[in-house]
Amino acid sequence: MKLSDRVDILSNIGPARKKTLEEMSVTTVKELLEYFPRDYEDRSLTTKINELEEGEKYTVIAKIQAKPKLARVNSLVIVTAVIGDNTGAINAVWFNQSYLASSLKQGEVYAFTGKTTERYNRLQLDNPEFEIYSSYSLNIGRIVPIYSLAKKLSQKIFRGLINDAITNTKQEFEEFLPKKILDEYRLCPRNFAVKNIHFPEDKDAFFKARRRLVFEELMLLQLRLIQLKGDITEQRSKFKLDDVDCSPVCKALGFTLTDAQKKTVDEALNDMSSGKVMNRLIQGDVGSGKTAVAAIIAYCAAKNGMQVAIMAPTDVLANQHFNNLGKLFGKLGINVALLTSSVKGQARKSVYSDIENGSVSLVIGTHAIIQESVHFKKLGLVITDEQHRFGVKQRESLFLKGERPHTLVMTATPIPRTLALVLYGDLDISVIDSLPPGRQSIDTFAVGTDYYPRLYDFIKKQVAQGGQCYIICPVIEDGNLKELKSVVSYGEELSQSHLSGLNVAVLHGKMKAEQKQEILESFACGKTDVLVSTTVIEVGIDVPNACIMLIENADRFGLSALHQLRGRVGRGKRKSYCILVSDKKNKVAKQRFNAMCKSNDGFYISEKDMELRGPGDFFGTRQHGLPDFKIANLYRDTEILKQVQQATLALCKKDLHLENSENRALKEKMSELYSKENKDICL
Repeated sequence: MKLSDRVDILSNIGPARKKTLEEMSVTTVKELLEYFPRDYEDRSLTTKINELEEGEKYTVIAKIQAKPKLARVNSLVIVTAVIGDNTGAINAVWFNQSYLASSLKQGEVYAFTGKTTERYNRLQLDNPEFEIYSSYSLNIGRIVPIYSLAKKLSQKIFRGLINDAITNTKQEFEEFLPKKILDEYRLCPRNFAVKNIHFPEDKDAFFKARRRLVFEELMLLQLRLIQLKGDITEQRSKFKLDDVDCSPVCKALGFTLTDAQKKTVDEALNDMSSGKVMNRLIQGDVGSGKTAVAAIIAYCAAKNGMQVAIMAPTDVLANQHFNNLGKLFGKLGINVALLTSSVKGQARKSVYSDIENGSVSLVIGTHAIIQESVHFKKLGLVITDEQHRFGVKQRESLFLKGERPHTLVMTATPIPRTLALVLYGDLDISVIDSLPPGRQSIDTFAVGTDYYPRLYDFIKKQVAQGGQCYIICPVIEDGNLKELKSVVSYGEELSQSHLSGLNVAVLHGKMKAEQKQEILESFACGKTDVLVSTTVIEVGIDVPNACIMLIENADRFGLSALHQLRGRVGRGKRKSYCILVSDKKNKVAKQRFNAMCKSNDGFYISEKDMELRGPGDFFGTRQHGLPDFKIANLYRDTEILKQVQQATLALCKKDLHLENSENRALKEKMSELYSKENKDICL
């Protein structure tokens, strides 16, 4: 059997299973073997029934003591089997798997792996995976791989398919890493690595296999990003700064920049004065003053005859930028236009015309800016705000509106520098790591719903003293999960009972842009006391008078989202508070809440966030355009990443485009991954 053979060459794959595998992007034997485990379970140890405790996952060897029973409760089918060993007995329970009632045999000894729960004061195993006990198994008595699978495919079946492929494939995986790198970093052969990542011979074989596969995956991505960066930095810019006097805009801002802000401005202006195309990322914590930095850089670009485009992820944030920057630049004689979905009809046509004829120097908007009908006369600087909300390809769309314009991207999600080098390897990085003077430290508390009477009294007290409050809900309207607070019904409940007498407004993403803007303006000018909202206010909203951020069902939010929401308060002189409300006691929720209560530092929060939920979905939405990692974990694999960066830089200095014979196989692998037909990364 060859690696290129269609996957249904394996005996246990019929038409239905083949279709399921295709949905997982597995069509060949090679793709099957390169479908790496997402995790592992240690089933080398088994537990006696009398040693089981509630809420843990166990493997037990037990005999089915009585014929399994089948019961129906409404639409639910329940199969129950009494299983026992020489220390006791316990119920094993399966839901909506009626066929198990006849397939499980009384008197047979099985290995069961499942999580224990307590029901009617007795422990039971819920939906345990099982198989007839034998001394050799793919599923017990060893470290067992766990895969991300379609619902129609079980772990046990998939392990069997992987084992069949390993056993019957005679062709070896070709080596594409240069021999020098294999030797220098002591990496095992690829063929050994692929086989041992699924069913390792021993622990040493597993660690060698994983290190090799993580190294190659990170190197392929890092190499691509360095190549892109190399191509861009070699390009000369049509838009070179000659006059970099930023004193007028600094004076108009009305405050003194922090040292970190000054350093970032200098780095960007030096880029734009060098004659090369700037590609720079500014990352800084919530409230660190990134917008002020962007304003200074945009001013210098406009005064040098360039058009500037600022793209924000939401209408709300675009409108806020337009209101603030419009006033600032109006004083400085620079024309500013807004282009969002809410700008329609003749007004929209007028903006299009002003952009095309160059009478507008600064355009602020949303995705509307990158529509085909938008034509710039002299786009020299592109700024994307809250970069993690956009994908690489969206950034490319805006970049292509001009002739190699300078690019500045900003994110308020602080991330470890090593991770930034991977996710933004095509960009130079500036970090604003200090907050402006006067920024409040926010006291954060995690409480249960039993605190509601005290919380409502606290809100009333703060409002009576002139403060305002955000209340965040996870959903817009009531749904199947009764415990989730919804913006619509909870807002009504608060205004009619708990907070009656206060001006309570609701805000959510389904509202029209004009309505959202009206509600936000009412809150910003102090007419609204309490704003009940979804996370539509997470990014960029600036109301200095707001001093309470109350987050309902806080366990439903990731750590970075909680930190972003907290950043909406503490922006003025008032002492500010963030209150996380949840009755959930699970381990991850507790760890998130502890991190929030312990620190206001976004960089610390980002480290904990990546530690708790991994970097794969670190930004809440995946980076469009960046490939998912099959095996690398950027929190756990920092040391490997450092070695990869060292190896990749050394390689690129000698042979950036992989033209040398020893690098040809690596070049072919790069072409396979990043071909024009399947362009995973682009700029």
